[in-house]
Amino acid sequence: MSATSISACPACVAAPSAETLAAARAEKASGLVLSLPTAHCAACISDVERELTGMPGVRSARVNLTLKRVSVEAAPEITPEALIARLSDIGYEAHELDPGLLSVTETDRRGRDLLMRLGVAGFAMMNVMLLSVAVWSGAEAATRDLFHWISAAIALPTLVFAGQPFFSAAWTSLKARRLGMDVPISLALILSSAISLYETFQGGEHAYFDAAVSLCFFLLAGRYLDYRSRAIARSAAEELAALEVPRANRIGTEGDEVVPIAELVAGDLVRVKPGARMPVDGVVTEGASELDRSLLTGETLPVRVDAGMAVSAGEVNLTGPLVVRVTAAGRDSSLHRMADLVAVAESARNRYTSLADRMARAYSPSVHLLALAAFIGWMIQSGGDVRLAVNVASAVLIITCPCALALAVPAVVTAASGRLFRRGLLIKDGTALERLAEIDTVVFDKTGTLTMGTPRPIGLDEHDATDLSIVAALAAGSAHPLSAALSAALRGMGAQPAEIEAVQEVPGEGVEGIHHGRRVRLGRADWTGAAARDMTATYLDAGDGKAPRAFVFADQLRPGAAKAVAALKAAGKQVVLLSGDAEAPVALLAQELGIDEWQSGARPDQKAARVSDLSAAGRRVLMVGDGLNDTAALAGSHVSVSPASALDAARVASDIVLLGQDLEPIAEAASLAVIARRRIKQNFALSLAYNAIAVPVALVGLATPLIAALAMSASSITVSLNALRLR
Repeated sequence: MSATSISACPACVAAPSAETLAAARAEKASGLVLSLPTAHCAACISDVERELTGMPGVRSARVNLTLKRVSVEAAPEITPEALIARLSDIGYEAHELDPGLLSVTETDRRGRDLLMRLGVAGFAMMNVMLLSVAVWSGAEAATRDLFHWISAAIALPTLVFAGQPFFSAAWTSLKARRLGMDVPISLALILSSAISLYETFQGGEHAYFDAAVSLCFFLLAGRYLDYRSRAIARSAAEELAALEVPRANRIGTEGDEVVPIAELVAGDLVRVKPGARMPVDGVVTEGASELDRSLLTGETLPVRVDAGMAVSAGEVNLTGPLVVRVTAAGRDSSLHRMADLVAVAESARNRYTSLADRMARAYSPSVHLLALAAFIGWMIQSGGDVRLAVNVASAVLIITCPCALALAVPAVVTAASGRLFRRGLLIKDGTALERLAEIDTVVFDKTGTLTMGTPRPIGLDEHDATDLSIVAALAAGSAHPLSAALSAALRGMGAQPAEIEAVQEVPGEGVEGIHHGRRVRLGRADWTGAAARDMTATYLDAGDGKAPRAFVFADQLRPGAAKAVAALKAAGKQVVLLSGDAEAPVALLAQELGIDEWQSGARPDQKAARVSDLSAAGRRVLMVGDGLNDTAALAGSHVSVSPASALDAARVASDIVLLGQDLEPIAEAASLAVIARRRIKQNFALSLAYNAIAVPVALVGLATPLIAALAMSASSITVSLNALRLR
């Protein structure tokens, strides 16, 4: 991962405000969309929108904080590079996205729909319960019948509206010739309503509208909890595809022209300016520069390229203009192939079945068989009394309704997620905790994950003041990441830049100038005449006849990295380090953290293949990574974690996001996941124990549908209280 940009408001703690419908519409209609990985609060919204709308030619800028994007409507001469540079000036990292490859949902329809139905069911339940209290208090004859009819007028429309999620899912299951959890739920709602309506028509003493509406409310609460635990996850393949540069500067017979990537064919020539992302796979035909490949390969240092060398889509051109002959573009590019890898890995992982789903496969058929047996048995016992047989069968169906089963997992996930959120971990996927409890292998990326991903000069106080002043002046004239780090460190030390004339950056080599009539250089070892070191370094040739001096850099270890690795190893987990970086820094870090198994120079497909091989060998892998080069491995692992500083695509591919810088909570999450799985199994045991007691009572006719609904509610509350012990 490249050096992480520091947000302009790093101390923001305000929760993201809800995006309006207008913001989503603006994104859909705008011509330019930028990803904002470091935006995370209301102040970020105002900063970005104010800065961009202040640019001449920009008509509007709207930030969608949930998706971390800004949509810009601007005049044709406004380029994405100009917008990105403007945001970089105020401390925000930005990447251009292709609006045509993003599927934008205008609103969170399903979540709002469930919440609305839950509210309606809750309101109706309270009113029907009030009417039921009057009946239980001794209302008789016409008064009782009136209350029953009023309850029916409230309950029946409510059940038709609020029960739609269960009815539609049950109908889908039946059409597929299978019995899902929603089939007995729907039957319980329909039968309890039908019996109540029949009793009301007959002037009977008991109606169970309160039971039916209460059942619907509790079930909707479980369904909404389950939905919220999954709502954040989005497709990483879509995000990766959108990171492809949508346009390129093609060199034609009549000069340069900006064309969509889709129009490029193999053999075309494209010009790539310094600071721009590579739009295609190709071969350099003119120019020399350095490329930042950290997003794709994890390499810490930029890589020099000259004529004849291959480049890949997604790399960032740092120092010099390049002319590239296209070998692959669009869907044939390496970046798009990586997106395909992620899509395949995601679909494989999504086949994981939760404990609740596995339990429901055996539970649902048993419920129906019990209710059918109760109906047949009481028809025989009562000599054909359909009314009594239906009442008993309904009580059996309600008392065995999988409400507690439906709440067992969401209640635990919600409680555990709240605890982990307070420790700086955001759970995105509903089954992530269950999968995390099963892991036996942890694979870490290096740059940006175990380390902060930012080069930090070390040993500056060992250099003399003259060298420091020359370096301060030269580094200030370069856009290279090492020069930027040196310049910032020297400013912090109070070093005064020397007076150097004719400072210029030499693409792919470094920066040079004239100091007291002598040429001075800061850059690559071979360019300055130095002997290259194994450590990350840049070299100063001060033109004084002395050997070039090395300015060495170290990547700062992420807080809690050592404790996290030690805790995972102590828990019996196998720990592996996979990095695209060079061998020396990877070996040094592995030794420092006590990781015995490591690999350097790993490409994205090699990381994904290694995770796949471990999985094929029966290992359950937790992948922790932050870059584009990690996304396929993140998606293909059993469960995955990425830091909040990671690129959007990596965060989207992950099940869990680390909100802070400290890695120690990852080890805590692994142990909490085991406890959470134990709670889920306890909830299933409680549900089954409740059924073992309640079902015989219902089968012998001692439980009315109302008593059955109260018993079912009691089991649901017990399950919820057991889950809350996790907090």
